[in-house]
Amino acid sequence: MLGRRAFLKLFGGSVFGLMALGGYALGYEPVVRLNVTRYALNPPGWTPGLKLRVVALADFHACEPWMNRERIASICARANELGGDIIVLLGDYTSGTDLITARVDHRIWAAELAKLKAPLGVHAIIGNHDWWHDSAAQRTGHGPTFSHRALAAVGIEVYSNRAARLEKDGQAFWLAGVEDQLALRRSMRWKRPFTRGLDDLGGTMAQVSDAAPVILLAHEPDIFPAVPSRVSLTLSGHTHGGQVRVFGWSPYSPSRYGDRYVYGHIVEEERHIIVSGGLGCSIAPVRFGVPPEIVVIDVG
Repeated sequence: MLGRRAFLKLFGGSVFGLMALGGYALGYEPVVRLNVTRYALNPPGWTPGLKLRVVALADFHACEPWMNRERIASICARANELGGDIIVLLGDYTSGTDLITARVDHRIWAAELAKLKAPLGVHAIIGNHDWWHDSAAQRTGHGPTFSHRALAAVGIEVYSNRAARLEKDGQAFWLAGVEDQLALRRSMRWKRPFTRGLDDLGGTMAQVSDAAPVILLAHEPDIFPAVPSRVSLTLSGHTHGGQVRVFGWSPYSPSRYGDRYVYGHIVEEERHIIVSGGLGCSIAPVRFGVPPEIVVIDVG
C-alpha cells in the first residue's frame, strides 16, 4: 500500500505530467512545429518519364492566436523552398474552432497565400469550413463563398468541379478539383434536412478529354471509393490526421469511414490517395502526434 508521501509524489507527478502534456498539445505542436512529409510514387496510368513535384497545403484554419498572419507567412515561405513544380491548396482556410481570440480576415490570409510560387502555378479547392462560415452561401445554397472570391482576387486558380490540362516539359497531365462534399449544412432554418455536398465527380471527369494522367483534389477523402481508376492520384485534407494520434491510432476522425482514410498514403485496388495531416486545428486547438505538415509528393 502506498504511504501518504508516496501517494502525494505519484499524484503530483501525474498532475505535472498531464500539465506538460496539455501544454505541448495546446501550445507547442499546433503552433510551433512544422514537418515536411515526403512521398514518392509511380501510380498506374502515370506517363513514363513525367516527373512532377507537388507541394500540398491543407487546412490552414486561419485564426488568432493559433494560425495568425505570421504563422501563415512562415508556412508559405517554407513551402516555396521545397522546389515544387506545382502547389495545391486543399481547402479550409477559415477558422475551424470557436476557441480563438479573433478571426483572420480572408483578405489577410489570401494575401499571404498569394506569396506562394511554383512554375506551374498555385491551384486551390474549397473546404467545408469555408462554406459553413459563409452565411450568405448557406442561405442561398450556392457560392461563390468569400473564400472562393478571396483566392480568385489574388490570382489563385480555384477548382469547383473543374479540370484543367497542364504541361511539364511538353508532357501533359490533368488537374481536377471537386467542390466540397459537405458544403451545405443541415439547417431547419434554411429548410435543409440533411447536409448536402456540391461535388460533381462525374461532371468533373467528363472534362478530361485525352489520355493524360489525372490528379484529383478533393477536400474530404470520403469520395475516394467512388474515384475511378482513370485518376492516378487523389489528394485530400479535412481529417487533420485525426488531430490526435496515439501509437498510430486516432480516437476520432471526421469521416464516415473512420480511420480508413484518416492519414497518409493509402492504396486500394491500385488506386492511390494521399491524405494530409493539415496545418491548423478544428473543434479544439489541440494537436498531439500529428504535427502540422507540408506534404511533398514526387510523382513519376
